[in-house]
Amino acid sequence: MAFGGFDPGPQPTGARSHQPMGDINVTPLVDVMLVLLVIFILTAPLLTTAIRLDLPQTPAARPSESDRRVVLVVDKDGEVYLDDAKLSPASLLVRLQAVARAHPETEVQLRADAQVAYGRMVEVIGVAQQAGLSRVGFVADGPAPVAGRTP
Repeated sequence: MAFGGFDPGPQPTGARSHQPMGDINVTPLVDVMLVLLVIFILTAPLLTTAIRLDLPQTPAARPSESDRRVVLVVDKDGEVYLDDAKLSPASLLVRLQAVARAHPETEVQLRADAQVAYGRMVEVIGVAQQAGLSRVGFVADGPAPVAGRTP
């Protein structure tokens, strides 16, 4: 609230010349609101993603209903298990190539411990793709069970 007033001009003698003004000056409030509006208008488009995608149209997106699948488990030490059998990288490639020859549409479900390094995951996916299996799904519903080991 502002205390003061405009000069009302000549006053009769004995009258107070400086009475408090009871009006609120809204000009600074309007100025601040307009500045905030302009900032919002300029920054709102920047908050959306900048990548434009032309996604295929489908009536409903459903999870994978693959009849054929193999489960690859990578434990925290980086060891790889195919359907609960521990394999070396060379034998993993051979086994996955056999699966790909028999059923090329087989999905690889990848279960990995949270402590597995990103590079190790890339290697495992690369082996699957090298074998001819390009459908890879990540399973993230809890700790990965490993044959012969207790959590």
